[in-house]
Amino acid sequence: MNDDLHITLFQQDIVWADPEANRLRAAEALSSIPSGTDIFVLPETFTTGFGDHMASLAEPADGPTLHWARRQAALHNVLLVGTWIVRVGDRCFNRLHWVLPDGSCGHYDKAHTFRPSGEHEQISCGVERPVFTYKGWRIRPAVCYDLRFPKWLRNDGLAHSLQPSSATPYDLLLVCANWPASRREAWSTLLKARAIENLCFVAGCNRTGVDGVGGLYSGDSAVIDYKGFAMPSLSAALNRDALDAFRRKWPIYLDFD
Repeated sequence: MNDDLHITLFQQDIVWADPEANRLRAAEALSSIPSGTDIFVLPETFTTGFGDHMASLAEPADGPTLHWARRQAALHNVLLVGTWIVRVGDRCFNRLHWVLPDGSCGHYDKAHTFRPSGEHEQISCGVERPVFTYKGWRIRPAVCYDLRFPKWLRNDGLAHSLQPSSATPYDLLLVCANWPASRREAWSTLLKARAIENLCFVAGCNRTGVDGVGGLYSGDSAVIDYKGFAMPSLSAALNRDALDAFRRKWPIYLDFD
C-alpha cells in the first residue's frame, strides 16, 4: 500500500515587484499549513508578479529566494514549489523550483513563454521535461501557459509496457500560474482535461488579487483527480492506490498515438 501525498496550495495575493514582502507572505502562510503537509505550492513568479518588470528583478540562480526556500522547507519539513525569475549569463528564465527539506533542489524552466504579453521578449524558453520523485510519487512540473499544450505534457511514459519510450511516467502534474480572471474558464477546463487525458492528479496553484497594471486574478486553484473531479479543499490528500487501480481498469494510455 502506498502512502497518501498531502498537498497544500497557497493562492497568494502577490505584492507587485516586492520580493521581500512576498517571501514574508509566503512564510506566514507556511506557519499555518495543515499538519502532515508534504508539498506546499506557490503561484508563478510569486516574488514579483508577472509583467514587464520581471527581468529587471531577476535573481542569480543561487539567489536570496532559493536560500529563503531552503530555510522554509527545512523549518516546515515540506517540499516547497514555486517559480521566480533567475538570470543565467545573459538570459532570464521563469524557473519553477522544487526544494526539499534536506536542502536539495531541482528546477524546470518554463517552456512556453506567454507570447500575447511579450514574455517571450524578455524570458528564454526552457527545453527540458523533467519528472522528479518525492515520497514515491513521480511529479511533472509545468508553468501557466504550458497548460495549453497537451503534447508537451503528454504522460507518454505510461505506455512503456506497449511501446518503448524514453519518457518517464508521472502521477502528479504540478502547475504554478498567474492566470487572469478573464480566462478563468479556460484555466479550470484545461486543468481537468490534463488530468483526464494523462490519468493523473493535477494541482494548479494560481494567484489572487490585482497586479501592478490592473490585471485581476481570481485564484481558482484546484487539485483535480484522475477522473477530472475537483477535490473539495486546497489542502488535499492524494491516494496512490486509487490512482493505480483506476489506471489498471482504464488503461487508455496503451492506445496513445
